[in-house]
Amino acid sequence: MGSTLDAMREETAPAPIAVVASSGNPLAIRLLEALRNTAGHRCSPEFRTPECVERPPANCLYVPAAARPAGMAPDLDEAQRVLQTIERHRFRKLILLSSALVYGTGPARQGLAAEDYSQRHEQPHITCAWRALEEMAQASAPERLVVLRVPTLLDASSLPALRLQRRFTLTLPGRNPMIQVLSLSDLARAVMAVADLDVTGVFNVAPDGAVPFNSAIRIAGSVSLPLPHTLQRLFHARESLDFLRHSSTISNRKMKERLAMTPLKSSVDTLLAYRHSLHATTTPSQDFDAFGMNQEFIRRCGRTWFRFLSDYYWRIEAQGLDHIPRQGRAVLVGTHRGFIPWDAIMALHVVVRETGRIPRFLTHPGLFKVPFIDSFLTKLGGVTASQQSAGQLLENEALVGIYPEGVRGAFALLRDAYRIQPSWRNTFVKVALRHRAPIIPFVNVGSANSLPVFAQIRSRRWTRISQWPCIPLSSFPLVPVPLPSKWRVQFLPPIELGNQYPPEAAQDSALVNRIGLDVRTRMQSAIDDLLHRRRSIFF
Repeated sequence: MGSTLDAMREETAPAPIAVVASSGNPLAIRLLEALRNTAGHRCSPEFRTPECVERPPANCLYVPAAARPAGMAPDLDEAQRVLQTIERHRFRKLILLSSALVYGTGPARQGLAAEDYSQRHEQPHITCAWRALEEMAQASAPERLVVLRVPTLLDASSLPALRLQRRFTLTLPGRNPMIQVLSLSDLARAVMAVADLDVTGVFNVAPDGAVPFNSAIRIAGSVSLPLPHTLQRLFHARESLDFLRHSSTISNRKMKERLAMTPLKSSVDTLLAYRHSLHATTTPSQDFDAFGMNQEFIRRCGRTWFRFLSDYYWRIEAQGLDHIPRQGRAVLVGTHRGFIPWDAIMALHVVVRETGRIPRFLTHPGLFKVPFIDSFLTKLGGVTASQQSAGQLLENEALVGIYPEGVRGAFALLRDAYRIQPSWRNTFVKVALRHRAPIIPFVNVGSANSLPVFAQIRSRRWTRISQWPCIPLSSFPLVPVPLPSKWRVQFLPPIELGNQYPPEAAQDSALVNRIGLDVRTRMQSAIDDLLHRRRSIFF
């Protein structure tokens, strides 16, 4: 399909494009050059300042200026003047160059966000400014607007882009967010595509894959210098630094489907090209997981301290691992106890050791707020918990781990630790049905005794800051390490759904509840059986 559309574009002369921007906008100048290289003999894009749009061409590409030098928010005053001028004239299409910053940031920010993604909680000024820009453009050209949302551009003046271009780059200790770096040539191809095709609406324009920020610095030929967040706030706004704390990747699926355009350069390719332009060196390309998982890190931990914890400290006995498929998608549904997710880490370890597959656990956003823990869990394959994230992983044939009791289950009191909690939710059934994946329940007896919760202190302020439901009173930190209880983990036979129900069955609440109750009953029965056979907490 893509080759057919490309051939059609070669045969027909594209509508002319004018890049509208202030005269001191370096991104607009470089993008104009990329557009001319992409268009070749077919057309010659031109540059116009906001004062020279009296006779607009068929397509206007507006490249907004930054509100201030090295700023990450657009200049809304300039945008209002430009859009008011454009609104007075007839043109075929207004193409607005927006930013992936419109999706916000934070530990709850979904990776590979699609065009319809939005966060419920309050967002920083930078995000609000990009939203306001898009709303202004929508008001100016409600039926002729195309919005292109882009990730980091090395030619832009955003904080991540500037840091990637420095010889010595400040980073945040314990943080290594996933970023995408888009080449100007791919952006120019996307602009030409929306100019040629009869499309409107919002499109993410992003490369395939992503790269950890610290690796991006190294690939670009720079040296990272960790400096605490509190010190960096002396010369950068906190909300700007927040975009260097958390991942902010976007999905390019709609671009590929609607525009029939596949990016030619990955983030790594773009960084290598930038490095080569400066140093004329050759560095082999690398592949990174889009969510930040590091397989070598997992294997290294599995050979050392994960092995010690599993085999000697908690002496884990794992049964039923033969129920886990050696290939293809599946949903692992488990019980989680303890406010530090050691049971999830050990479940990952035993699955990797016995099957060679790496389960991707959906993780509570509160854990991604903490430096070093954020980076650690991301390397282990943890993904911010959401149905969208689970769906993306399952579409890639992954094992996805879900704890239906949520964060409240992790804080269950010791006396109730081996009863499935009222916080149980059946959302995992919807995910499994929608993506035709089998459900594999698993239970753990012993982890609740490693970090026993004896009481809970309720605090709204603590919950707001930490996103934890309470302050747990436990053996930790009085005993500075988890207790060496004996763990028994059991994986139950899979519940096959794909052959029985279509994806639309996820909308049938009665069916979802019935399957959820069946899974819950099986898991509680398995827990009771393991407790009956347990001789002691420690043996």
